[in-house]
Amino acid sequence: MSTNAQHNFAFASDNYSGVHPAIMDALISANNGHDKAYVYDSHSQALAEHIKQTFGEQAVGYPVFNGTGANVLGLSAILPRFGAVICTNHAHINNDESIAPQYVAGIKLLVIDSDDGKLDPQKIRHFIRPSEHHPQARAVYISQTTELGTCYSLDELANIRQACDEFGLYLYIDGARLSNAAAHLGCRLVDIAQFADVLSLGGTKNGMMMGECLVFLNPKLDKDILHLRKSSMQLASKMRFISAQFVAWFKQELWLSLAKHSNDMASYLYSQIKDLDGVVITQKVQSNAVFAILPPDVVTKLHDDFHFYDWNDETGEIRLMMSFDTTKEQVDELVEKIKAYL
Repeated sequence: MSTNAQHNFAFASDNYSGVHPAIMDALISANNGHDKAYVYDSHSQALAEHIKQTFGEQAVGYPVFNGTGANVLGLSAILPRFGAVICTNHAHINNDESIAPQYVAGIKLLVIDSDDGKLDPQKIRHFIRPSEHHPQARAVYISQTTELGTCYSLDELANIRQACDEFGLYLYIDGARLSNAAAHLGCRLVDIAQFADVLSLGGTKNGMMMGECLVFLNPKLDKDILHLRKSSMQLASKMRFISAQFVAWFKQELWLSLAKHSNDMASYLYSQIKDLDGVVITQKVQSNAVFAILPPDVVTKLHDDFHFYDWNDETGEIRLMMSFDTTKEQVDELVEKIKAYL
């Protein structure tokens, strides 16, 4: 990536964005005076109520520092020591979390190839091998939305859930961009969560400064998480600063308006470049990401103007990410450069 781009905005990642003003105000408010440590503060108690209101009375939320911590901790809580996790070759736990699943939790990953980031439930049976000589699949991991920006429909989620039930597997949903999925599908968060045993609720990529929340939907899996969160170094002593962000994020469905905006910006970018000669859109635009192949010389020039990631060096595929604060004018500037360089 070139370091020449001088803009104060980027298309590299929704992690590049700042903090939404309402969430910053919540942080400032939480900083007023003293409150109890760990999760016994008033903000964490309020978050617990929001989790139940959003996901049902059986749901329990556990705020954590980050997405990798959420995934490793959540999977640790549902796997026996000999358990393995089925995921796609594009899964975040397979490509983007170093060796944290293996090193921290000793998790074996059983990988299914996918062209669009989605897991095909028909392929799950290939990993059901009861012999003690083979890793024992005990959970399925999916991302909603996927790492390629695609979104499972509710019917697709139901099919995966059915396969999990058939083979006695738990379903873990990585919801780093769960808000974007709900915005795309026009559904509630619980409509997606109903299929999961455990999910991570992502806030960092959608307006928050930091923090995710593990949500346990299957009460049978909830007995050890308090101890595991501590031993996994995901228990913040000043947890109120994570919880207060989520409380503001839930109020008046801020999460939805932010996610819808970033999705809309991706759809707008797609509409402006999809018919240009020399541009190939490689994935369905169903969230806040646009994946495309452009001529190599165009990509080189664009790197001098904007921050974004090369996704596949062999094909020339790039990823352009929109954030909650991306503006139409910023997208127009990108489009103008693409047209000029083509």
